[in-house]
Amino acid sequence: MTNHESEVLEKEDEKKHLPHPDGDNPKKRFLCIDGKEIPWNKATITTEEIIQVGGWEPEQGVIEVDKDQNERTLSAGEIIEIKPGHGFAKHICWKRG
Repeated sequence: MTNHESEVLEKEDEKKHLPHPDGDNPKKRFLCIDGKEIPWNKATITTEEIIQVGGWEPEQGVIEVDKDQNERTLSAGEIIEIKPGHGFAKHICWKRG
């Protein structure tokens, strides 16, 4: 084995041991955007990311709809915490404004 190959293997081994952002127990997260459930791998999402994932123009804005059908317009740059599991996507949804 060459010195370079050895270094590459060491780096790959190090990557396997990097901590996951959710700690030792990574949990799946899901978004509900325009009625579609979408997997999400981060603990937060911004208004701009919702617009990008939803595929609409930023001028249309984003409306958050909670489980009781209460609507709230999100501000630009707002950061929303995404809770793990499918249940979150059933309680909070976003749609174009």
